[in-house]
Amino acid sequence: MLLQETILCATTPTNPGTGSGSIAIHDIQTGATLASFKQTNAGPHSLAVLESKNTQGGFVLASQPDKSILNVYNFQKDQISLKIVLPEKLSSIALDRRGDFCAGGTAAGRIYLWETASGILYNSWDAHYRQVNILRFTNDGAALISGSDDSGVSIWSVSRLLDEDSQNEHIVPYCTLSDHTLPVTDIVCGIGLFPDCRVLTSSVDHSVKLWDLSTRSLLTTFQFPQPISSLAWDVSERLFFAASANGSIHQMNLFHERDFKVGGTVSEAIGGAGVTDIIRVDDDASREARKKRLIIVGQPIASVCISLTSTFLLVGTSNGLVHLYDIPSHQLLRTISTHKGMSIAHLETMIKPPDLIGHISLEFRSGGTADMKDIIPVKPVMPFQRMRDAKTRDAHEISVMLPGHNSINRNEMSAYSAEELLRDHAFFVQPPTQSKNDHADPVSLKSRVTELESEVESLREQLSKAKGVNDAMWDTMVNKLVSQVKDSGQPRQDESEESELSERRRKRGRGT
Repeated sequence: MLLQETILCATTPTNPGTGSGSIAIHDIQTGATLASFKQTNAGPHSLAVLESKNTQGGFVLASQPDKSILNVYNFQKDQISLKIVLPEKLSSIALDRRGDFCAGGTAAGRIYLWETASGILYNSWDAHYRQVNILRFTNDGAALISGSDDSGVSIWSVSRLLDEDSQNEHIVPYCTLSDHTLPVTDIVCGIGLFPDCRVLTSSVDHSVKLWDLSTRSLLTTFQFPQPISSLAWDVSERLFFAASANGSIHQMNLFHERDFKVGGTVSEAIGGAGVTDIIRVDDDASREARKKRLIIVGQPIASVCISLTSTFLLVGTSNGLVHLYDIPSHQLLRTISTHKGMSIAHLETMIKPPDLIGHISLEFRSGGTADMKDIIPVKPVMPFQRMRDAKTRDAHEISVMLPGHNSINRNEMSAYSAEELLRDHAFFVQPPTQSKNDHADPVSLKSRVTELESEVESLREQLSKAKGVNDAMWDTMVNKLVSQVKDSGQPRQDESEESELSERRRKRGRGT
């Protein structure tokens, strides 16, 4: 199966009560709709996705803003797979990379943490004073980051939240990032394991801040002319895009080129001086450079993201349009207008699921379409508990899928056998054995020299024999020609020709 990048977007009606939205998957190259999931109104930061991979089907969680319901979808059918009744309405949700834990924040500042495979409510605590706007897990799932209307950003250790001994204790965050002055709108986690990673946070106070979790410190503050509502960070952490609701997107490069005095250029990271390091995007000195890094969409922006290949910037508007921009040139490549009249509340890119409904490849099934659910089982999701139950937690029964050795649907790594890996490693890495021994062993070198000398002597003998045969043939031909001249009565050659003939004989005799 060829890897194909797709766009997953969630739409909501612009006017509440005018209908329901949907979750759609589009081809990033053509914009064609590959699948659509109905009956959902997931708002901003209220949708979480687990991709299908490693012979396991993924799922989509969508919390409803007007009711305490969580809709569960899987890619193998376009209907709701499960409806989960929640303790209260959720303002934001998050799912770790493996899909093991789901976190939900409420308008009252409370956070819930469930295990998806068992539905166990591991913890619930008052994390903020006001509404939780955004929740993010770090890439390794070791920490949960929350941003709130109270302008605070808190980092929570997941291992402490799951600890049995700390269930009755007051939950204390790993650290609190409290430099924003107005509500936090978005959070993006960088690469790396917790706490050796960086975090970007945006706020209504016109700022985007870069934090280092290992030192729990603020590195740089970027000040913009408008409030920032959405962030998109390149996977290499070399640049990020800050979008405002009025339709402008700023590109901020975290590295710049500096000229050496002796010639040449070098890349240097900008910022990093701490609280006093403020980079103002609207400075007059950088006005021309800011124009080159500014994208004017002309429509209210609801969500942004960067493609998996870091070549496209995807922008979802409040009018239901999805724009694709080329990142190096900022050129608008195409626009997907399928959801015109709706608001693009969530936008992200993903690899096309192999078990996507209506797009199952014949390469990945031996029987009919009905057998697909047996070949690619969906990761289990159980109804979430509304209250903590110690008995259920002690039992802790969950269903786990073990990968099969003869599975038809194999990913690219499992298709590469261990024998092939060792063979290629030996070819590219290990030096030839004979060459290594020749350079290391003097006895082998001496034996090789003796062998080559005997071969040269044999070649010389053969060359000498070949010259003798040639001279004999030459003398025979010359004598035959001389006798023919005498018999025909023609005059003899002059003395110069005879001397030239004798000289040739003398040279040939010298070679033997």
